[in-house]
Amino acid sequence: MKDLPLILVTNDDGIFAPGIRVLVEEMRAFGRVLVVAPDKPQSAMGHAITIHNFLRLTKVDYMEGVEAWSCSGTPVDCVKLAIYKLLKGSKPDLLVSGVNHGANISINVLYSGTMSAAVEGAMESIPSIGFSLMDHALEADFSHVRPVIRSVVGNALKRGIHEGSCLNVNVPKASHGALKGIRVCRQARANWEDEFETRLDPGGKEYYWLKGEFKNEDHGEDTDVWAVTNGYVSIVPTQFDMTAHHEIAALNTWDHGVE
Repeated sequence: MKDLPLILVTNDDGIFAPGIRVLVEEMRAFGRVLVVAPDKPQSAMGHAITIHNFLRLTKVDYMEGVEAWSCSGTPVDCVKLAIYKLLKGSKPDLLVSGVNHGANISINVLYSGTMSAAVEGAMESIPSIGFSLMDHALEADFSHVRPVIRSVVGNALKRGIHEGSCLNVNVPKASHGALKGIRVCRQARANWEDEFETRLDPGGKEYYWLKGEFKNEDHGEDTDVWAVTNGYVSIVPTQFDMTAHHEIAALNTWDHGVE
């Protein structure tokens, strides 16, 4: 009898966040589960790794039949330690990250610890998926996310994900009504208009608090922003190759003389 697939589960909200528990519960139906997640929230850490500080792994009594470890580092640190320390260099059959509390649509994918863990998995040639719910609340309703997880993971295990890419899955919040379905999308061209609010600490010294407004000027109906705004789950195939291939021909027309 073939061994059940090994599924690595991580996130950026911390090992005790409600979202990752939902993901672990769903993954138990698909195979053996190993959880390695941050010991505290690591949102917006992007692809950061720890190189000037020590890292700790601590065994956690998490869920019956599930091996779980908390990590003092970033989501990407979690993936690296899982592979090269706990698994001694072997690779899981699937990596899933999330379920994130909050959206990872459009440009947010670059800042997201959730998706950076999935991208790290793709860099290791592991089929990887990041799941996000567009609801930041700790008491968020994940019930409608569960069938989405089962569908996407079931397809990924059966059909595979092309090497070098991973999936970015975003689910509208429950209060937006019943899901209309799943759409495979492109990442919308949008950005944050940043603002730094000046505040005073108790000693009267200034400090700055990052704020901002998400601006979407991309009105295409094939984007992740359009999909989630209109009640669909968005799936964006995402890759770590950031080469702007369409610019190569134009750059080759430049005068590259360096005399």
